Amino acid sequence: MKVIDGLYYSKEHEWVKLDGDTAYIGITDYAQDALGDIVYVELPEVDDEILEGDALSVVESVKAASDVYMPIDGKVIEVNEALDDEVELVNNDPFNSWIAKVEILNKDQIKDLMSAQEYQEFCSKEA
Repeated sequence: MKVIDGLYYSKEHEWVKLDGDTAYIGITDYAQDALGDIVYVELPEVDDEILEGDALSVVESVKAASDVYMPIDGKVIEVNEALDDEVELVNNDPFNSWIAKVEILNKDQIKDLMSAQEYQEFCSKEA
């Protein structure tokens, strides 16, 4: 399982990469491995304001459909349209295959997310 230092992680297996007042959000390597071959990603709409814990998108695999939850409050400012044509990017490189770029609405929520080390420990207990 690949985990990248400098990113933040949720218990629902999303990653957050901070970029000033914005953040990129995607699913972790652990999540894509658990889902299996991903066949479709439902992207959110630009300008959607999504609160922490609400569904950001849906990822469908050959095994099941699964919600991707918003790890922080944010307003969607961009979606990764490459996933419409090349959904397999999520399986091949989940940390570069972000789902949405959001304007962070509550920076205090970042402290509630896990570091790379904390996320590795969390996943080792899930297995």
